[in-house]
Amino acid sequence: MTSKINRRQLIGAIGGVSLTGVLGNESFSAQTVISNSGRNFETEILVCGGGPAGFAAATNAARLGRKVLILERYGRLGGMGICARVWPLMGGVQSPFVKEVHDKIGGNGFDPERADLHYADLLEQAGAKILLHNWVTEPIMEGNRIVGVKTVSKEGIHTVSANLVIDATGDADVAANAGVPFEMGREGDGLVQPMSIMFAVEGVADNAQYCGSEEAARATSIDNNETWETVTTRAQKNGELPETVGVVRTYKMGRRGKACVNATQINGLFGTKVEDLTNAELQCRRQVFQIVDFMRKYFPGYENIYVSHMPSVIGVRETRRICGLEQLKREDLVSGRKWDNAIVREARFSLDIHNPAGGGQAENQNQKQVQGTAGKVKPYDIPATCVIPQKIDGLLVAGRCISGSHEAHSSYRVQNICMAIGAGVGTLAAVALNDHTTPANTDMKKIQKILFQ
Repeated sequence: MTSKINRRQLIGAIGGVSLTGVLGNESFSAQTVISNSGRNFETEILVCGGGPAGFAAATNAARLGRKVLILERYGRLGGMGICARVWPLMGGVQSPFVKEVHDKIGGNGFDPERADLHYADLLEQAGAKILLHNWVTEPIMEGNRIVGVKTVSKEGIHTVSANLVIDATGDADVAANAGVPFEMGREGDGLVQPMSIMFAVEGVADNAQYCGSEEAARATSIDNNETWETVTTRAQKNGELPETVGVVRTYKMGRRGKACVNATQINGLFGTKVEDLTNAELQCRRQVFQIVDFMRKYFPGYENIYVSHMPSVIGVRETRRICGLEQLKREDLVSGRKWDNAIVREARFSLDIHNPAGGGQAENQNQKQVQGTAGKVKPYDIPATCVIPQKIDGLLVAGRCISGSHEAHSSYRVQNICMAIGAGVGTLAAVALNDHTTPANTDMKKIQKILFQ
């Protein structure tokens, strides 16, 4: 005869008695039920963060024969492109790895509902181990060397030991907590680029226009006397739009009648502070519906739109930037500087500084260009010395938290360039271990042969 037990009896039984046969044929102790002690993991290369940079770093490192573990705090790989719907992928770069990924996921206009599974396929095929739902809490240090991290999950506090750690958190969480010096914000007032919620709408008419930048808004006519920019600026000034929303950017998605919108903006808050993140999430989500009402009223072809997808997290453009062995600066991008120790070549994206203290672009705001314009760059390289932090050994960084100025960061922070950075960092880490040397002393010609040929 099968014995039965109710919820109250089960709770009472967890006082120290081993429960056998209560739930099926499984035998377990009370300690199993209530234990939250976590687990221990060992790996050669640990990648913290599963966005474009982290995924690329882990894939390339595993392809070179190293034992790799990648940790991601959310339930999906892909970072901002998947979890925050930062769509499409932006930035140009000379990278066979990025091209390979684009061929697999469908290019810049990837399907955000499926791309994370493509990333997982590439990681698993390379031999990397994936652990989702793991939030890195602190580094484990031996003197000035990082030898692993602690993470928290549903199972408790885990310990992960590693020969090399790659910080691909976007916010340099691991590096900052390990004692790496960093910068945040622009010179003068310390303000960072604003956060935004990007969202998808459906019901867009076939004849609707799409406008993806301040320059496009200035050139896109709505009728004989108005442009996309003038209509938006008037609504910004009269309160129909939030005062920080000076540009409504739309991108045509693959499905008929569907568009991605980049318009919400919250200024003066920091993506490293939980109260600021909470405030930004709520304010930007409220802005979404104000913006949709505005679009229905003023943009031909958008009269019948509705919100079809709201992302699970807000998009964060800028937080910490580590201090590396060298720093990438604005003049390096404007001049198209080449580096002998490059791990990224031919990076191409404008100086896209979303105004930290208002709407539109931070630069070139005047009567003719009221919402500003993005600065121009020439194709530039990113050197290995920008991903190697000062003071702390056993650590590399990948993605938007590398060593660069506020202005330079505004270009290399986009996802295609971050993916290329990650590919370079993963290769650098694996070759350093293979050659029993440090990343700073690794043969760069060997790295570049793997990356670019």
